[in-house]
Amino acid sequence: MHPAFSVIFLTTLIGVGQGLFLALVTGQVYSLANLLQPQDSVRFYAQGSLLALLFLVAGLVASVFHLGRPERAWRAAARWRTSWLSREVIVLPLFMALVALYGGLHWLGWTEPWFQVKGVIPVDATLVVGVLGALAAFALFGCTAMIYASLKFIEEWHSPFTLVNFTLFGIASGFMLAAAFSAWSGTDLVAFYGTWAVIFTLAAGVGRLLSLRRNARLQHKSDLQSAIGVRHNRIEQKAQGFMGGAFNTREFFHGRPAAVVKGVRLFFLVAVFVLPPLLLGASHWLASPWLPMAAFVMQYLGLVAERWYFFAEARHPQNLYYQSMA
Repeated sequence: MHPAFSVIFLTTLIGVGQGLFLALVTGQVYSLANLLQPQDSVRFYAQGSLLALLFLVAGLVASVFHLGRPERAWRAAARWRTSWLSREVIVLPLFMALVALYGGLHWLGWTEPWFQVKGVIPVDATLVVGVLGALAAFALFGCTAMIYASLKFIEEWHSPFTLVNFTLFGIASGFMLAAAFSAWSGTDLVAFYGTWAVIFTLAAGVGRLLSLRRNARLQHKSDLQSAIGVRHNRIEQKAQGFMGGAFNTREFFHGRPAAVVKGVRLFFLVAVFVLPPLLLGASHWLASPWLPMAAFVMQYLGLVAERWYFFAEARHPQNLYYQSMA
C-alpha cells in the first residue's frame, strides 16, 4: 500500500495523546492509593492533559490533509453501524472532550472526594472522568486498529496483532512522553513512568516481531492466475498496459525499492525498541532531565517509520495485476 503521511501522523499523534492520558490517570490512581507522592493538580495533571490534548488536535489536523473534500468530513460519522472509520470519528472527539474536562477539573481544583473505595482510594470528579476517558482511549485504539484489521483482503493487516500493536505502541509512547514531561516539570515520577514505558515498549516489540514473522510466512490466497482469470501455469506481465500512471498504481503500492523498505524496518526496530530504553537507563544513572525527552523524540521518529512500514508491507491484491508497477 501507499503510505499516506497524513494518516501516519494521525495514528501516531493520537496514539501518543491516548497513551499520555492513560499515564496521567495511572499516576493519579497510584497517588490516591498512597503508592506515589501526590502531584500538583495544576502543574502536573492539568498541564499534562493540555499536552495530551495538543497531540490529539495535531493528529486531527493531520487527518484533514487526507480528505479530498474536507468540508464533507462530518459525513464520515454517518455509517457508525457498520464502519470502524465512522466509529473512530465519533469516539475521537468524545475522548478529546473527556481529556479537556479532566484537565479542567484539575485546573479548577475540584478534587474534593465524593466517597472512598474500601476506605482506601478517595473517588472525586477527576477520577471518575479519568476512568471514563481511559475507557474511551481503549475504545479509540480499537476503532483505529479495526479500520485496518477488518480488511480481510489485505492479509498483513487482518490479524489480532494489528489491534495489539496499535494499542501497545500508543501506550508505550504515551508513557515515554509522561517520563519526559515529568523530567521537564521537575516531578519525581521519571523512574515510575520510565519503568512502565520500558515494559510497554518491550511488550510492543514482542508483538511487532511476532507480526513481522507472521507476515513473512503468509501464503496469500490470491495469485496472478486468479487475478486475471487465466489458469496457465506460467504467466508473466510484459507491459504496464497504458502509457501513464493511474490511481491504482499510485495508491496501492509504495513505489520504493526493497532495500529502502528493509532499511526503514531496521531503523524503526532500533529507534523504537532499543535506543529509548537505553536513553532512559542512561538518564537514571546520569540524572539528566534531557535524556527522557531525547528518548521520546527518538521513539516517536521510530513510530513514524514503523507506521510507514505498516502500510508499505501490506500487499493489495490488485498489485497482482500491476506487477510491472508493483
